[in-house]
Amino acid sequence: MNSPRKPGLPVIAAVGLGTLLVAAGLHGLPFGGGTETPPTEVAVRVDQVGYVRGETKRAYVMGPEAALAGARFKVVDAENSAENSVVTAGRLGVSTGRWNAKYPSVRTVDLSALDAPGTYRIILSGTAAGRSPAFRVAGGRELMTPLVRDNVRFLQAQRDGADVLSDDVRGALRHGPSHLADQDATVYGPPEYDKEGTELLDERLTPTGDHVDVSGGWFDAGDFLKFTGTTSYSVAELLLAQRDVPDMAELSAEASHGLSWLDRMWDEDSETLYAQVGIGVGNDAVRTDHDVWRLPEADDRLDVSPGDPDYTIKHRPVFRAAEPGEAISASLAGRVAAAFALGAQRAADTDPEEAQDWLGKAAAVYALADTDTDTDTDEPPLTAFPNSFYPEDSWQDDMEFGGAELALAARELGDERESDWADDAARWAGAYLRSDVQGTLGVADVSALAHVDLATVLDGDRANGIGAEELYEDLRRQLEDGLARAGHDPFGAGAVYDDFDAVPHTFGLVATARLYARATGDTRYAAFAGRQRGWALGANPWGSSFVIGAGEVYPHCPEHQLANLGGSLTGKGAILRGGVVNGPNTAAKLEELNSFPTMKKCTAAPPAGAWADFDGKGARYLDNVGAWQTVEPALDFTTTALLAFALTAQT
Repeated sequence: MNSPRKPGLPVIAAVGLGTLLVAAGLHGLPFGGGTETPPTEVAVRVDQVGYVRGETKRAYVMGPEAALAGARFKVVDAENSAENSVVTAGRLGVSTGRWNAKYPSVRTVDLSALDAPGTYRIILSGTAAGRSPAFRVAGGRELMTPLVRDNVRFLQAQRDGADVLSDDVRGALRHGPSHLADQDATVYGPPEYDKEGTELLDERLTPTGDHVDVSGGWFDAGDFLKFTGTTSYSVAELLLAQRDVPDMAELSAEASHGLSWLDRMWDEDSETLYAQVGIGVGNDAVRTDHDVWRLPEADDRLDVSPGDPDYTIKHRPVFRAAEPGEAISASLAGRVAAAFALGAQRAADTDPEEAQDWLGKAAAVYALADTDTDTDTDEPPLTAFPNSFYPEDSWQDDMEFGGAELALAARELGDERESDWADDAARWAGAYLRSDVQGTLGVADVSALAHVDLATVLDGDRANGIGAEELYEDLRRQLEDGLARAGHDPFGAGAVYDDFDAVPHTFGLVATARLYARATGDTRYAAFAGRQRGWALGANPWGSSFVIGAGEVYPHCPEHQLANLGGSLTGKGAILRGGVVNGPNTAAKLEELNSFPTMKKCTAAPPAGAWADFDGKGARYLDNVGAWQTVEPALDFTTTALLAFALTAQT
């Protein structure tokens, strides 16, 4: 249940650990006839995971203008706040703008000179009182590698099928073997939905007579559906991250787990790509995954027969991307081909035979892509059933991605088709660059990933009028858009936070900046990347990290069935560690929260006040199990963050 597309499910609660502000009992400045005005409590926001040594480091303070004007800060050793533990001090920086009525002024704290490894806090004095959560200063690898491991733990918790309790997933939030009926799942014809994708128009689903093994894989989000589109996106990001973290065994294992499931979703003999397992929008006769709140293994215990409304919860339908041998949505074909080709690249040195097998699968899927469409007049590319779960405007970026990875795999294996795929990738890159549907890195736009690897393929040459210059120019376009937005935001946010996918788009900007710097040697966006990472990890108006388990304040009540019914409700212990949530969203979208009779109540407040105190600019954040709009974690959210962390680990 991720974004506008999938109305989500609900999950856990708890009260956060100390963080943001709270008066520190400090005295104000003299005022009037010898009396003293107490300092005003204000909020301090920092990257709660920490800052990389050598990077530009920024924190924020928000409160009344009069209180901030005379405020001072000191940075102390977090383990020893005594006077002699002060490591730096100074006045607040200039105002960056207004946030909301309660916190009308925002000022910066420049921590760039703080480069000694350690764990610190900011403490305010003068006309303002407050203290920050603890934060570290350390090398990129030291800070980021634990986050990558936590992201992998989330993926382990998302595993479906019979192997969820195997040795390589110990330490994750665990559940029993689930959806074993997926081993012999029925294939159905495509369901018909209303225009909005909110109602199934078919009285019943129509079986095709085919059966397929689609067991395994990952749950997509807080629900238990499985999508080829999001899984291929996530597998590709994991395999790209392995380039930077090659020795992390659990990362490699999870990439293999996802790749194996994608292989099940592709029937090479019949040339059939399956797009989805399970159904999320039904009717009275067809109950769906989104109609119940339970642990995943509960579905296997259902006693149902064909024709029962709950039959499709236990015996989950499988939907094809197209009829066997027919052209496939270019969006799906491109990214699945990219994932398979990346698998070929990974195996090229150690198992050339396996690599050739993955390359053959990638080439076959890519060749079936339906590119005879016009994005200005035709229907959007198929991504899911209904398409509103994961709406997408473009597919040229997916085809560029698939072609680029095929070309790189061919180069590794000495395959003579390298130049053909390079030409294809360049052709689709040009089509993307000429289109009016250009975006930034996220599940609906993979152009940043495609551009960087296509530039590697071209290696200084040009194909179909495209060279590295045009590709890098578009990467700058993506980053400049974020930089321009950040320049007008009090907290320097580069992504839109009053709509879906604020946090994954933020991590997408981080990853893009790191990819661009590595490809070109141009580090002009390094400070921007650090600030965006900081925004997602606590240096935002709400003072919360949006990665579960990262920092002092993070979501305790994710809208996630396993976390709610099988995990902790206190933010400690068995939590969905490493899961990345949507973050703030349009306030109007939070007027109605999810609720189920079986859902455990869970609402977590910030360390001081209420989340509503920090809402502003049309955005709202809520840590409540029913708030799928803000705290539902998802595969694509988490792997985009993982890639950003893996790339940052190299700085």
